[in-house]
Amino acid sequence: MLRRLLPTLVALGCGLLALTWGLVSLQRIFAQEREDAREQLRSSRATFEDYATQTLQRTLAQQMEGNLVALHAAMGDPLAPGEGFFLQFRGTQFLPRLTRSAPGSRTPLRRNYQQLVRALAEGTPGGPWQERLIRLRAVEKALDGKRSSTRANALADELLRYHAANPLTPDQELPFVLLLLERLQRGEATPPLVRALLREGLPEDLGGIDRSAGLQRDLLRERWRFTQPDFDFLLTHVVRVSTALGEPSDDFLARAREAGAGGLVMPEGLTGPTLIGERWYVEPKGELVRGIAVDLDALLRDLTRDMQERTRFDKNGVVRLKAPDAVQPLETLRLEVVVPQWTAAETAIEQRYGLKTLLVATCGALALAIVVMAVVAQHGRYRYVELKSDFVATVSHELRTPLASIRLLAETMERKLSQLPEMRDYPARIIQAADGLHFLVENILSFNRIDKGRWKPRPARVRLEELIGTLRSDLEGNTAVPIRLTADVGEVELEVDPSLLRLLLSNLARNACVYNQRNPVELSLRAYPHEGHGCVVLFGDNGIGIPEKEWENVFRDFYRLSSQGTEVHGSGLGLALCRKIMALHGGSISIESSSPLGTTFSLYFPDPHPS
Repeated sequence: MLRRLLPTLVALGCGLLALTWGLVSLQRIFAQEREDAREQLRSSRATFEDYATQTLQRTLAQQMEGNLVALHAAMGDPLAPGEGFFLQFRGTQFLPRLTRSAPGSRTPLRRNYQQLVRALAEGTPGGPWQERLIRLRAVEKALDGKRSSTRANALADELLRYHAANPLTPDQELPFVLLLLERLQRGEATPPLVRALLREGLPEDLGGIDRSAGLQRDLLRERWRFTQPDFDFLLTHVVRVSTALGEPSDDFLARAREAGAGGLVMPEGLTGPTLIGERWYVEPKGELVRGIAVDLDALLRDLTRDMQERTRFDKNGVVRLKAPDAVQPLETLRLEVVVPQWTAAETAIEQRYGLKTLLVATCGALALAIVVMAVVAQHGRYRYVELKSDFVATVSHELRTPLASIRLLAETMERKLSQLPEMRDYPARIIQAADGLHFLVENILSFNRIDKGRWKPRPARVRLEELIGTLRSDLEGNTAVPIRLTADVGEVELEVDPSLLRLLLSNLARNACVYNQRNPVELSLRAYPHEGHGCVVLFGDNGIGIPEKEWENVFRDFYRLSSQGTEVHGSGLGLALCRKIMALHGGSISIESSSPLGTTFSLYFPDPHPS
């Protein structure tokens, strides 16, 4: 049973392997499609993220470039706005301004100012300001008198030159300058050099660049020397005199309030442009570190809007920092683009892949079920064939015994009734019929044994001439028509199973007698070598012939031809058995030619020991 099922199992196994390979390949294609789709989404996301990141980097660099002038101005000018700027040189922070008033409650500025006022009113010596006060009185007298303004300006010029040439300490210098401005301010008639003392400072030829930058700037620059009450006192007077002179003081007040606000702790080890705390953008340049305050949320909103206008960016998309950290170097900073449409597309990709995978798994399960059903069906079929073969073998075996008895009794009757003319041919006819039945049983048994693989050939070196002699003897007493057998085989020897080859030749000869309308039946055998090895035997007859379209069908199991429209009775196993016998010897049988004048069969026997 296993031997019969083996070809089917092999075929099903090969088919299942091929189907498995196909399903695995299909699954790989589906997986590759999913990966390609995901890679396309990743590529789109990476493209947008790269664009957003580079745009943000350029925007930050451009903002820094655009604020350099204001940053340097804030560094050199105490009145220039310093909010939103950072400047550090050799570890010292200059912006944002960290200057605060000195601790305590001492008021040397107020005391010196009050002393100057008393000295000027009483005409008493003014301590370190004595010469200044004398010159101040002269300028004030010239402005109040009827002298020309040229004289007053000349006196003021002399006073300021003396002031520049004889500097005092800040706590003495600032009260005097304030008093000078208050005493000499005359609105539009105020001398230009006096007016300049408030904001611009003295001109260069009077030593103003290094010694005086204007009262407002000097007070802001020297703030750290004075207490808060002292600073507030002088601040109030400076604002008052600025108003009287019509000079701006808003920026002065703003800088006074700004000082001490906006401190920034600079991380160590910065090597390039860096975003700190999502609020400051700094650029280290050797010992110099400069930076500006940025509104990162506003920049990202503007960037999102720009991408929506320039590209096919989803209107619900959001640009944000991929990893918000306190310190982010620009070279490693990455923005993340979040688009709901991409998330939905990723979900759809996974759903499609899941459906395709389920389809492949279903096909595999169906294929496995079909294989199991095919194996069960083939097992049942071959079980039926096995039972049929066993039945045929049993019946054939049971037929042997009565056939042997019939033949024995017929031979006995032939000996005893040989003297009666009217019954003389009865025994021969009985024997002939019994031999025909015996031959049919032998064919069935041999076919069954070979078909089931139970026949083990016993090859031997046999002369073909001897087998032809045996065939001639078998045909003489077992056929009802005269037969003329001719042979031209020379000394050809074959390595075959003699009993099987005898059965093969007998089948060919008996078929020639059955399918024949001539008298006598002529049979011929010829043998010759085949292309250097092996041997070809041609078996010819003078029968009715076989149509060319039936040349292959006649070798099928249980297939029978009809003669002149009349079906010939028989088992249909003769030529099928001949092909099995030739296959068992490693050879082949085929129809060489066929016509109404006869048929020639070609039998090829391979040489088991080719030279």
